[in-house]
Amino acid sequence: MLHAYLVTLAGVLFAQAAPGPNMLAVAGVALGQGRRAALLTVLGVASGVLLWSAAVAFGLAAVLALYPAFLTAMKVVGGSYLLYLGIKALRAAFTGAAGSVRVQAVRLDAGAAWRRGFLVVLTNPKAALMWIAVGTFLFGSGLTPLQVLGFGPLAFVTAALIYGAYAFLFSTGPALRGYARFARVIEGLFGSIFGLLGGRLLLDGIKELRS
Repeated sequence: MLHAYLVTLAGVLFAQAAPGPNMLAVAGVALGQGRRAALLTVLGVASGVLLWSAAVAFGLAAVLALYPAFLTAMKVVGGSYLLYLGIKALRAAFTGAAGSVRVQAVRLDAGAAWRRGFLVVLTNPKAALMWIAVGTFLFGSGLTPLQVLGFGPLAFVTAALIYGAYAFLFSTGPALRGYARFARVIEGLFGSIFGLLGGRLLLDGIKELRS
């Protein structure tokens, strides 16, 4: 079990650190609302991680075993969404229009900040595909549903630490000034990453539909 946890945790750490909707939500709140609201958003994201782990442990993996086409559908839908975010960010980089990093201007109370993070992670296709992969690997390693559920608190802690670091980074004065100065460069970087990830997922899904 320990070996399976360590291997899975390495992949989860990489996925959480990579740019995606979760990070963008935290960054937007941090830039617009400050550190406290951003940390509450992080808590919402981490809470959503626990819900994903429970869904994987007690249902999602079983659904995939019965309906393998569901994973293909997730690749098509999730890839299309990430590709849309990538195109939007690249458009912002070239035109200066509103892009992927949306500064949260409307004041959020504690509950609203938490809900923002919670809902973002639950509707994030990148998170959905990651947890499908996590469940597939852990069950494939012979773990029981309770043991798979036990991985959730580890992912909760890493999410809190990684996205918490983003919250601190984007709520600092230099980050605010840096984003204002290099917003179009940042959007171009995000757009390229989202476009590559989304395009790869979409192509994989289309290939599976044709096979």
